[in-house]
Formats: sequence, C-alpha cells, structure tokens
Amino acid sequence: MLMYMAEFKLRYGGMKWYIRRIVEAQSLEEAEELAKRYAKAMNKGEVIWEFADIYEVEKPLTITKEMVEKMEST
Repeated sequence: MLMYMAEFKLRYGGMKWYIRRIVEAQSLEEAEELAKRYAKAMNKGEVIWEFADIYEVEKPLTITKEMVEKMEST
C-alpha cells in the first residue's frame, strides 16, 4: 500500500482555503479516484469540496529538522 497526499479546495460563500488528506491506495490512479469520491461524499453541507491535486509522499505531514533547514536555505 502506498501513501498519497490529496489536496482539496474548500469554498464557503466568498471564502476559499485548501486542506490535505492522506490517501492509501495501490496506485496513483486509485488514489485519485478515492480522493474524488471523498470530495463528492463531503459535499453534503454548506462547504463545497473540490479535488485539486494528488501526489505520492513518503513521510506526509512530517516536519523534520532537515526539511526546515532546507526551506530556510532557499
């Protein structure tokens, strides 16, 4: 099982923001399909969920010292 990061755009009235969720799947195609289904299932309230992007990740949402140092140096 591989891990992917799905990014969603949320809209509520005039506001817009992005969130990310981890998707476990056998392939990028399966992960994208699951993320799209997730967004569709979440669209039952006033907040509108839109699938934005998906990509493979090794350590999702993990902040490490190395990552911070790399970001600071660029």
